[in-house]
Amino acid sequence: MEYKDHYWVTLLPEVQLEYITSVHSVTAKTTTILEKGWNPLLPVDYLNKNPLSVHHTAKDFQTMWKTECDNAEKCIVEGKLYRKQRYDKSNQ
Repeated sequence: MEYKDHYWVTLLPEVQLEYITSVHSVTAKTTTILEKGWNPLLPVDYLNKNPLSVHHTAKDFQTMWKTECDNAEKCIVEGKLYRKQRYDKSNQ
């Protein structure tokens, strides 16, 4: 019972961050802008906003891999056809 009574205490940092970074309807500004002149960095600010650039060799490898997969699929189809023809010829 004691844990449940004090569980809200563990949520205070998140609630406080949400409150101080929310735009308030009366001022149309956040609390931190009014108090400090800047907003704190949020976890989303640490994300890389630039899309990942792929090295040209990775693109070449991808093209080569796709070509080889297509060739392997073609060989499998040809092998199945060959086995079918051999089976049909030997079982006539």
